[in-house]
Amino acid sequence: LPDTPFPMRGDLAKREPQWVQEWQEKKIYPAIRAASKGRPKFILHDGPPYANGDIHIGHAVNKILKDIIVKARNLAGYDAVYVPGWDCHGMPIEREIEKQHGKHLPVEKTQSLCRAYAAEQIERQKQDFQRLGVLGDWDHPYLTMAYRNEADEIRTLGKILEKGYVYRGLKPVNWCFDCASALAEAEVEYADRKDFAIDVGFAFAEPEKIAKAFGLAKLPAEKGWIVIWTTTPWTIPANQALNAHPEHVYNLVATERGLLILAADLQDACLARYRLSGETLASCKGKALELIAFRHPFYDRLAPVYLGEYVVLDTGTGIVHSAPAYGVEDFDSCRHYGMKDEQILTPVTGGGKFVASLPFFGGMMIWKANPEIVKKIEECGALFHCEDYVHSYMHCWRHKTPIIYRASTQWFASMDSPPGFNGARPAESLRATALRGIDNTRFYPDWGQARLHGMIANRPDWTLSRQRQWGVPAPFFIHKETGELHPRTLELLEQVAERVGQGGIEAWQTLDPKELLGAEAEQYVKIKDTLDVWFDSGSTHQTVMGGPEGRTNGAGSHGAELQFPADLYLEGSDQHRGWFHSSLLVSCMLNGVPPYKALLTHGFVVDGHGRKMSKSLGNVIAPQKVSGTLGAEVLRLWVAATDYSGELSISDEILKRVVEGYRRIRNTLRFLLANTADFDPQAHALPLEDWLEIDRYALALTQSLQREMMRDYDNYDFHFVAQKLQGFCSEDLGGFYLDILKDRLYTAGKDSKARRSAQNALHQILQRLVRLMAPILSFTAEEIWAVTGGGKDETVFTHTWDEFPAAGYSQELLDRWRSIRDIRAAVQKQLEEARVAGKIGSSLQAEVEIRASGDKLAL
Repeated sequence: LPDTPFPMRGDLAKREPQWVQEWQEKKIYPAIRAASKGRPKFILHDGPPYANGDIHIGHAVNKILKDIIVKARNLAGYDAVYVPGWDCHGMPIEREIEKQHGKHLPVEKTQSLCRAYAAEQIERQKQDFQRLGVLGDWDHPYLTMAYRNEADEIRTLGKILEKGYVYRGLKPVNWCFDCASALAEAEVEYADRKDFAIDVGFAFAEPEKIAKAFGLAKLPAEKGWIVIWTTTPWTIPANQALNAHPEHVYNLVATERGLLILAADLQDACLARYRLSGETLASCKGKALELIAFRHPFYDRLAPVYLGEYVVLDTGTGIVHSAPAYGVEDFDSCRHYGMKDEQILTPVTGGGKFVASLPFFGGMMIWKANPEIVKKIEECGALFHCEDYVHSYMHCWRHKTPIIYRASTQWFASMDSPPGFNGARPAESLRATALRGIDNTRFYPDWGQARLHGMIANRPDWTLSRQRQWGVPAPFFIHKETGELHPRTLELLEQVAERVGQGGIEAWQTLDPKELLGAEAEQYVKIKDTLDVWFDSGSTHQTVMGGPEGRTNGAGSHGAELQFPADLYLEGSDQHRGWFHSSLLVSCMLNGVPPYKALLTHGFVVDGHGRKMSKSLGNVIAPQKVSGTLGAEVLRLWVAATDYSGELSISDEILKRVVEGYRRIRNTLRFLLANTADFDPQAHALPLEDWLEIDRYALALTQSLQREMMRDYDNYDFHFVAQKLQGFCSEDLGGFYLDILKDRLYTAGKDSKARRSAQNALHQILQRLVRLMAPILSFTAEEIWAVTGGGKDETVFTHTWDEFPAAGYSQELLDRWRSIRDIRAAVQKQLEEARVAGKIGSSLQAEVEIRASGDKLAL
């Protein structure tokens, strides 16, 4: 009778931690690397999770997918390297330290506490990732806060500066008051917000010019307004211009409140909103209004009309008010008309309050000032309409609070017009280089290409700098009078990098400029800005992988074992505007090509009803809880069985079904183990031609499965792998072959040809299945490997997909037995119908007569 120490119950939650410990003690990952030495490399470069808080189900999906790929590539005959990493700098950690220790710590103390906190978080997350069965170089991960990586990031900044992409300037950037810093495009999300939508009149200041624009000798009345519409009343105090479209038609309208200038296409809607009747007196195109000035509603200054083709007629009045400090198009328009940086009004502080010197609203938070501004406009007789307006508005992705565009002096990477450096200028724009790189990159799923292409095609210049403390510095020295970089900037950056390599970013914080500049230090300002954390992670193809020269010149913290470009980057779909995006731009600036050959994107995890995970909904499923109750193996099978190209649904009910699927696989493998317990592949091997035909068929069927599953692994179609594995175990084996085999295994002589033939087949099937399942069901595969002896090797992962005997595969045999199984299925259907009708109690009570002809009869 069959016998095996492989238990029916997996008891995964208890046994899996023992395997994790054993893998660590026996140094399984180094053993895999040693066994793979000399093979072609496969590099999946890890997108670093942020070193803050416990991992969530999205992290689990990401790491399990990566682990499946790396293990499958090793089994396919590659030297697949996996170096996990962590993103360590940035505002969330800095905020956590502020919560624990207060906001007024010395900068170097904040940096020290942040570094220690990040290290603690990394250890917690590392244990959770290892608990999921993820194999990698956990003893030598890459950290963006490692001194060497911080130093090399400064060197990377120096290289893109030298190539001519970097400039410093005043521009409106995404600004979060809670962060007190600029934000990257990837850090902005949109949510509905209710604001005031107001129609505001700017009074006529130059009636003669207005009359001329409309072809009139004289205006019929002195009192009149050009009317604007806005949903941001707080920007009115910063207004410096008005915008009209050069080709749109504008009407001069006589109303009860005086003359109004409105876009012809919007006139009726506006008058209805204002509850006014009107008569059109004259019309002109917007270009006739150019440079005519109008009076600000409550400040004693004028706002000239500038032309802008971005003015649309889908809502509002057809006239846009322009506050250049708080809108990109406003800023560009005013710059086009010659406005200097020092002329731009910037009354909003980094904390979101109006400066104290601003008349009427000084010291007020801008959001709280909105109703006061509306009230002031009304008092001045310039308010034509006000209503609540719900619209999609920018929010900080961390704080979930509204943000603004705010003009501030920042460091930028130019997308279109690189400024050059010391006469050097790139041959083409960064945008053109990046778009070409996207065209040469493979995408899984393929729709990701169009998405990333669209983002790069339309993005503004990259704001590289931030106003934080816990981050890699932009270690520049700026002349106090000219604002120019020090002429020895490249040399100085290298000197700073050497110091940071020895003492971390704290070395820049404590650096006295005199140490590098000597007497010149009095003429220069030491910049306090830090670099965007997306520049941190986006530079890891240089700081970690070493770039194109990593393996030859020792560049990169892990350059000796990795290679550029990586074969694959794999992250969630949000990383098209995050890590995929920033990595592409940095690499194209440095190397002219993307840092990856392919991008794989997975969707977000939702509950069984398609809703996002939320504590308020009570639908959060923590990977730690699943591992601690059902086992990480269940999570791994769920990830593999789900089509990751869309949303991944998870719930207790879904996991219950996954458990059932796992049990079927486990029980099938247990049957194979139990019935080959007394089989010695050396002593009991039979020539293939001596096997019974059905055993040869089972072998051919397994080889067919292996070919398909290997192809699916190569194409990253893991849901097909999982489907085929479960289908093979439950239908081809459990529902057919093993069912037929039981009598022969249990009743034939122990050493009979009939029994040994079956065992030869079962052994071959087992050896292949344990490898095919290993990337997904890693713990179970190792448990099986331990039972079978596995030769001298302690892990299945030092092996490759097994090759079948040359004569093992036969399409003719597969076709023949497919026909036989079709006949069997037809008979079983008839028997079931007879049972339902009460004609028989079981199939043993039936006599079956099969009539066939031709090919069927020849079977």
